[in-house]
Amino acid sequence: MFRAHWWAAVATVARLVGDLEAAEDGVQDACATALGQWPAEGVPGNPRAWLISVARHKATDRLRRDSRRGAKEAAAVRDGAGWHSTVRDSAGPASPALDWVSRADDELGLILACCHPALDPAVRVPLTLRTVCGLATAAIAAAFLVPEPTMAQRLVRAKRKIRDAGIPLRVPPPAELPGRTGGVLRVIYLVFTAGHKPASGDTLVRGDLCEQAIRLARALAGLLPGDPEVTGLLALLLLTDARRDARVSDTGDLVLLADQDRSRWDRAKIADGEARLGQALRLGRPGRYQLQAAIAACHSCAGSAADTDWREIAALYGQLLRYEPTPVVAANRAAAVAMAEGPAAGLALLDQVSADRQLARWPQLHIARAELLSRLGRVADAVSAYRTALELAPAAPERAFIASRIEELSR
Repeated sequence: MFRAHWWAAVATVARLVGDLEAAEDGVQDACATALGQWPAEGVPGNPRAWLISVARHKATDRLRRDSRRGAKEAAAVRDGAGWHSTVRDSAGPASPALDWVSRADDELGLILACCHPALDPAVRVPLTLRTVCGLATAAIAAAFLVPEPTMAQRLVRAKRKIRDAGIPLRVPPPAELPGRTGGVLRVIYLVFTAGHKPASGDTLVRGDLCEQAIRLARALAGLLPGDPEVTGLLALLLLTDARRDARVSDTGDLVLLADQDRSRWDRAKIADGEARLGQALRLGRPGRYQLQAAIAACHSCAGSAADTDWREIAALYGQLLRYEPTPVVAANRAAAVAMAEGPAAGLALLDQVSADRQLARWPQLHIARAELLSRLGRVADAVSAYRTALELAPAAPERAFIASRIEELSR
């Protein structure tokens, strides 16, 4: 229940009190209070509203005790009173700020706030993943291919920046949205990635994060219907998530794309995603999310793995490198080239990008190399690559897959 309501409560309290750190502390205190009260008194009918109400009071008390934040305390009390009266009398008029917030949920509002231009661009996404999504610092570090202590220091510095600079945690007016869109898209994309490919843990897919990311993408598309990249991102998430149920076997094991039962793909999501992609492409302003959606569409349109147009996918990855020249994109292009032109061609490209120190921490790189080495008959090298992937502690289903492949190759 706390997982279901955590980030919504933090987002709402942050908007109400104007202080992210106080909001997080307030929600933590409220959760602790709930653990003490709910077993004896029962779970309230609206647990989220209960957590928000208690957390708001605790956050306001924290600000009141801090004499250095007198102005913030006054603003929090004013906003809190206005919010509370709106809750008591839902038929009453809301303030212009609340009316704007009502156009998108508070989680989207907090993401927009965490993408404030005053914050270091390198920390906006990690900060949002930690604060809004509640992801563990270790998971965020794995997503960014950096050591956990490094990521922890970045998050601490970001919160101090918000506190010391007095950065307002508010949804910006519509005129300011275009300047924040790129950062928000990146956040939503990585929220989905964290759900679709967890860096650690016992599950291969966290459906709650996937669904939250899709919901946020829909909300953003509603706010900016003429932005092709916003629509392209929504298309990408829908097309990718359509394969979710087929990615894991009934026993919880990883199923590679080529081996998936395509009858288990969600055809309604595929149709929605393809329609969104077409809508975005007709605007004539291509971008990274539209290209990734086009790659996903190549898979969803293929009746079988053998029918997949790998040359088209490799070409699309080549175009994507113009917008996102990263080692990860290069590695994915190498895998596509391997399918289109043979494992030797793909391995040559993978070996070029594997020298990147950050990419060396990505288990999927070593899994991809192992698969190509195996296809080339280099069994010992393939087993070595699989063992390297294991050492990087991927999610439990991927560990099971790697172990089974090592066993197969060692026979």
